[in-house]
Amino acid sequence: MDVESDITQLRKNYKKDWRFRLALIGTALAMVVVVLGAFTRLSHAGLGCPDWPGCYGHLLWPTESHEIEAANKAFPLTPVETDKTWPEMVHRYFAGMLLLLVAGLTYMFWRRRGHRGFIQSHILLGLIVMQAAFGMWTVTLKLWPQVVTAHLLGGMATLAVLWMLAERLRYRKRVIPPHEFTALQRLRPLAIAAVVAVGLQIALGGWTSSNYAALACPDFPTCHGQWFPSADFSEGFNIAQQIGPNYLGGALEGEARTAIHVTHRVGAIIVAVLVSLVAFLAWRAGSPRWAQGLLAVLCLQVALGIANVVMSLPLSIAVAHNAGAALLLLSLLTFCYRINTVQPAIGNS
Repeated sequence: MDVESDITQLRKNYKKDWRFRLALIGTALAMVVVVLGAFTRLSHAGLGCPDWPGCYGHLLWPTESHEIEAANKAFPLTPVETDKTWPEMVHRYFAGMLLLLVAGLTYMFWRRRGHRGFIQSHILLGLIVMQAAFGMWTVTLKLWPQVVTAHLLGGMATLAVLWMLAERLRYRKRVIPPHEFTALQRLRPLAIAAVVAVGLQIALGGWTSSNYAALACPDFPTCHGQWFPSADFSEGFNIAQQIGPNYLGGALEGEARTAIHVTHRVGAIIVAVLVSLVAFLAWRAGSPRWAQGLLAVLCLQVALGIANVVMSLPLSIAVAHNAGAALLLLSLLTFCYRINTVQPAIGNS
């Protein structure tokens, strides 16, 4: 019986390892999808394929001269731009791969309904299906800012849930001295507030990008040489704006875009203050590595944001800024999870 129980336990561990590995692979794939989505959006290739799910009626995209000619006849209002078709389709195929992986992961958890990752896996599947819908609406609604921003947030949410699932699957008991445990527990509300602030800042970043407001303020740290430039906040944040006909290049006036950009800058200051406080208090609580890591990611993200302005939004830096936002979010979420699961040592002072 002992041998049989050992074999059963080994099988359980093997299956657990595979779930953990799939969650890690899914996290990496989700990060690729987020970066590819940013590249597609920032290279103005969001409408590189006017139809969905194919591209000018192709499984990939038209490349031969006769294919391009036929595509131009079929879609006379949106002629083929070869430098924009492939980013859109590559992004779609990677997103499709992520859907298949999450479906497989969900099936593995469905077979064990009592497992602690069961709910998370089904939330993931729902997020991915919703993301597919937003991807379709991004094209059919011609880059409507509300949909583009929601699509970005859905991608970030998918990445975050996958990473937290991986964290949960590899959970091991972590024991720290009681005084350090107490200090970290006191830090938990501030860490959660930092996560919320980063999430809102990502939403602001999506709204800035989808409304083409990243260069609304061409200078730094002022905006148009002023600390308080003219800005139309009511129009800039009018989420009830009408659909269509086409938002490529943006549809807002200059002062509305300035309002969005300035708000994003203010949000960056709030995030920087909160994350710096978390890092400082984590250091004092006895977690210097976490403090150093959070500060490093924060400084990188701030530097990339400033570089976007002073260098007029170079594509590589703009894409890296999106990746940096994802990395900062994951770092804070992991820190919160570790705080929540750590346990105090018994008998130590």
